[in-house]
Amino acid sequence: MALVGVVGIGITKRPSQQCLDAVESAARRAEAEEGTVEQNTPPWMATKKVTALAAICLVALPILMVTTVSRRDVPRTPASFWPLATLARQEKLVGGLLVPGFDERSCLSRYQSAFYRKNLARSPSAHLIRRLRQHEALQRRCGPGTEAYRAAAARLRSSSHRNGSNDDNDTRGACRYLVLVPYRGLGNRILAVASAFLYAVLADRVLLLGGETSLGDVFCEPFPGTSWLLPPRFPIGDLQNLTGDVRESYGNLVQQNDSAAAAAASGLRYVFVDLDHSCTYHDKLFFCDDGERQFLRRAAWLVMRTDGYFVPALFLNPAYQDELDGMFPRKDSVFYLLAHYLFHPTNEVWGLVTRFHRSYLRGSDERLGIQVRVFDGDAPFQHILDQILACTSQEHLLPDVAVTQEPSAGRGARSKAVLMTGLSSWYYEKIRWKYWQSATATGEVVSVYQPSHEEHQLSGYTTHDMKAVAEMYLLGMTDKIVTSGWSTFGYVGHGLGGLTPWIMFRPENHTTPYPPCRRAKSMEPCMHGPPFYDCRAKHGADTGKLVPHVQHCEDMSWGLKLVHPE
Repeated sequence: MALVGVVGIGITKRPSQQCLDAVESAARRAEAEEGTVEQNTPPWMATKKVTALAAICLVALPILMVTTVSRRDVPRTPASFWPLATLARQEKLVGGLLVPGFDERSCLSRYQSAFYRKNLARSPSAHLIRRLRQHEALQRRCGPGTEAYRAAAARLRSSSHRNGSNDDNDTRGACRYLVLVPYRGLGNRILAVASAFLYAVLADRVLLLGGETSLGDVFCEPFPGTSWLLPPRFPIGDLQNLTGDVRESYGNLVQQNDSAAAAAASGLRYVFVDLDHSCTYHDKLFFCDDGERQFLRRAAWLVMRTDGYFVPALFLNPAYQDELDGMFPRKDSVFYLLAHYLFHPTNEVWGLVTRFHRSYLRGSDERLGIQVRVFDGDAPFQHILDQILACTSQEHLLPDVAVTQEPSAGRGARSKAVLMTGLSSWYYEKIRWKYWQSATATGEVVSVYQPSHEEHQLSGYTTHDMKAVAEMYLLGMTDKIVTSGWSTFGYVGHGLGGLTPWIMFRPENHTTPYPPCRRAKSMEPCMHGPPFYDCRAKHGADTGKLVPHVQHCEDMSWGLKLVHPE
């Protein structure tokens, strides 16, 4: 009845001249962009258009009012009202981050996911958009299936190839490649891909995903007209088992002086960069490579193995400073923007996301995500449950239960949906029972859901990874989020949603820590294995204190994360 009343009011009031002007202006801009407006419109046509637009405004106002008072999280579509078509297109393309032209039916999430978010947490800069378009052109020109790729692979296959001596490497516009071997859990692999992609953009290298990975099964191709998956029968075998001990290792090369390293690299088919979270001091000098070591710049093929997020280290390199400042004016937006450019769930995974969202989350007034990761084994622990409840209570994320049974919750009581993710269902069952057994002291209606509980982590299994991607995306669709410290799964979940999380500290000695959690400084992931070397001064340093936008993480005191200094 309230809704009908609002509609009635909207119909009985004449729209203001500002409304007419705004609609006419928006319509002319939309038509001009589509090439359908003639510049010299006859006066009688202009009068006719104004009359028609006035009628449209009279009809559109009540619809707009209904839309405003309806559920704010109901997914919208670009086919709303035609005067807003330009705005819808911009939202669909995430402010220009994405390009049109893909077959939408082949990857529904690419253009639909924007309508499941409340707003764009960070807008892409014009410079980032320009660099992405340049990189897409590079991937198309040099990627799999092109003559350039076939020639580069043939040279790599030849045992007589010298990495730094062929003419193609020394000419402007030559194709150079970064083969990434991500590994460990899905969260680790997603963070590794985002980091390697940013480095590939900075270094003008084609990014190819190698090794045994299920990423191609759970995500659509991000680049138009080409693939980012390494073709089969790649000349370098057993990529998954490469280590920093191989003679092609960057860590081995940098222990020589620059001229000797350049000479040594010229006799290698490729350079291997080992960026495991436990890699050596010499391996981490990769983060300081500033162009003085020409062997790295001239190498046609880099193979990189990493399991985490190393973007903060790139922000410590003086050679990249101006470029990164242009791409990311806000330093806390890097993963959020890269993730929404790169990671679009396949239709099968997207179906898991949308069906769960419609069934359990869409109708609530507020959504809270709780991501649980336990590092001490698969068995449930009481101190972890106590930590979750302490955090959500102290931070006023979940209401307390009533002391007396069943206080009356009015018909207009607010509803809160709690989305829990984790390997175990025990924590979900305990919290669900708490709010089923007792009413809340505030009168809120709390519903608790958990999409899956695999009990054990099964990295690399496609079905397991499909569920994990779906849950990461669902976490990103919540309004507020609590995550477990050290968890890459949690980093991806809150990063996708542009949410600054409350991070639960990792317990020690099976005891609930105090305080149980803390609001993070930014929504950026944490780099677990950072360098401890000042690239400018060329000596060891506390890298969390070199620049204001790279600081230590809340959940890992030696880790690094990006923040935007206020």
